[in-house]
Amino acid sequence: NPDLFLDCHVTDGADFRYHVTYQYEGHENVPQPLRDWMKAAFDGRIVPAAEAAGYLFHTYLVFRDNRDPTGKGVEGFIASPRFATGYVPIRNRPALLIETHMLKEHRLRVRGTYDLLKAALEDVNRDPESLLKMVRATDEQVIADGANYDPARKVALRVDFTDKSVPLTLKAVEFRREMSDISGAVRVVYGDQPLALTVPFFNEARASVSVTPPLYYFVPPQWTAVVEVLAAHGLRLQKLTEPLTLEVESYRFSDVKWAASSFEGRLLVSQKNQLVTERHTYPSGTVVVPLAQAGGRVAMHLLEPDAPDSFVAWGFFNPIFEQKEGGEDYVLEKLARDMLAKDENLRKEFEQRLLDDPQFAASARERLRFFYMRSPYWDRRMNLYPVGRVTTKFNARMIDYR
Repeated sequence: NPDLFLDCHVTDGADFRYHVTYQYEGHENVPQPLRDWMKAAFDGRIVPAAEAAGYLFHTYLVFRDNRDPTGKGVEGFIASPRFATGYVPIRNRPALLIETHMLKEHRLRVRGTYDLLKAALEDVNRDPESLLKMVRATDEQVIADGANYDPARKVALRVDFTDKSVPLTLKAVEFRREMSDISGAVRVVYGDQPLALTVPFFNEARASVSVTPPLYYFVPPQWTAVVEVLAAHGLRLQKLTEPLTLEVESYRFSDVKWAASSFEGRLLVSQKNQLVTERHTYPSGTVVVPLAQAGGRVAMHLLEPDAPDSFVAWGFFNPIFEQKEGGEDYVLEKLARDMLAKDENLRKEFEQRLLDDPQFAASARERLRFFYMRSPYWDRRMNLYPVGRVTTKFNARMIDYR
């Protein structure tokens, strides 16, 4: 891993007078030692040093409504792990985004980026041990946390902005709003004269998804694409050399919703989760992912379904949401009558559902499915996450993956 990551970008977003904006993850989704170092280094030393050359810097800004820059204020940016400044911190390393605007003069963009890069490298060269010490401390903290299960400990996997804002004197440029005969909507036309605006700035974030880390994840061997990605991230993996039966936690999914179209070549999915516990036998070849490693947070972000860029979110486990078996209507008609004859409570449940749910009552398919789902033939593992969360130590024969 690099010990410091600097990411240079150019944007075509909303325009203002700042020559350079910058961003780093400074919320509770980042380990505390790393968060403290980035705040002290980036905000406290590096950006002020670059500003001394006369350029205007600000933390990354996004208008909440690009068609009305003054109306709803501005907010910062939260980078999930699909973005460099979201991924690098879960590898326990600092990352800084340097962003310039395409409408600014090329010389100013290049010089502003250069000055910030120069300030960052000079700062690290003055005291490299400070950076290296923090990196070691963060690695050690993540490894130590992963080696001990604590049901009270939570790791924030997603943060979102709150409704709290502070006034910001925005160094903007003049603009006008007018109806567009092309789009039929209001468009913003930027000028070049300075304009000072006082707007609400939303940059306070709180955890919206937090999870208690297990000690291990168990990934059944048939999920080869998942295992290959875990290995590509450099995670330490092991394999069972014999079957193992143990109690695990997992998730039962409901309210599954598919994206309307593919994204980056994958069909994304959202769902609701319920934590469940079961006794399960994992076959030989099952991949074990211990969290007592420096990449423990990477593993959590990939294997916890509610993480914003998890395997589940990116469609790696879509087959578990698909019904594989069914029955012909004439078979299910007979099955339903047999079940009703044997179970008075089932009859009452069915009749009540007919009264309470007109859409259900009008659907022959859903009425037959009602009985199939309650029959012995229904696939109980549909919508059940195949990855196990193991919260206790175990004894098993294992070898290193590859």
